[in-house]
Amino acid sequence: MDISKFNRDELTLLGSGACTMVALHFSSQLVSQHLYYWKNPKEQKAIIMIALMAPVYAMNSFVGVLDIKGSKPIFMLLDSIKECYEALVIAKFLDLLYGYLNISISEDIVPDEMKGREIHHTFPMTLFQPRTTHLNHQTLKLLKYWTWQFVVTRPVCSFLMIGMQLLGMYPSWVSWTFTAILSISFYVAMYSLVVFYHVFAKELAPHKPLAKFLCVIGTVFFCFWQGVMLDILVKTGVLKAHHFWLDVEHVQEAIQNVMTCLEMVGFSVIQLYAFHFEPYSGDVQTMLQKGKKNE
Repeated sequence: MDISKFNRDELTLLGSGACTMVALHFSSQLVSQHLYYWKNPKEQKAIIMIALMAPVYAMNSFVGVLDIKGSKPIFMLLDSIKECYEALVIAKFLDLLYGYLNISISEDIVPDEMKGREIHHTFPMTLFQPRTTHLNHQTLKLLKYWTWQFVVTRPVCSFLMIGMQLLGMYPSWVSWTFTAILSISFYVAMYSLVVFYHVFAKELAPHKPLAKFLCVIGTVFFCFWQGVMLDILVKTGVLKAHHFWLDVEHVQEAIQNVMTCLEMVGFSVIQLYAFHFEPYSGDVQTMLQKGKKNE
């Protein structure tokens, strides 16, 4: 294949498609491994949901690159599906963490050996919370609610935004209002997950917690803030249209989609390490070894 024969647009499309296929390959590999070593359904269902996040993001972005000037309602529908899925992933991730700790997510009962641990808050959360609190039933419930508010806020805002755009009631100030609401919601959810990680770092240590947090928080929150930064660059006139057939809005969408396709390759690779199947493979491997000996 002679790459020099392709123009810039075709190379962009080819590269985005290749990245999407690579992300899909690694994620499919991880999912198939967990399905083969199916030992702990509750935890592994959450892991599979998280593992599918990279290809969902990549395929959604590739459709945007494939038909950059396509039907806007279709793109809004695809984005809403992606945004609802990322809210579900955050919920499943929190459920997974609770499972690792053997704490009921519905009851928030803190084991006695964990009670009283110090939780140190930073600005701006210190405007609403004491700088230092202690882990108990109420503080654990608060951390859960801070995360769950995003799970609710994200899809609700997405559907409202779609409805208002379809009705032609979406001026610039409404767009920035939703951006502000989602930014605050993102920050609070991310902050609560980070605090959760620090409080239970000792118990989560055997489960590669840092890699898992980087996968989930990185995929969801990095893509969001990346979009916000591109919005700011467009509004300030830094990002401009360089092609006569694309306006600045479509240029912004194209950059976001291409970058997402590329980034999902990295996140899908990290997921292979962070959510490795090995902790669930022991019994299956033992059975296979016994079977070979009997033969």
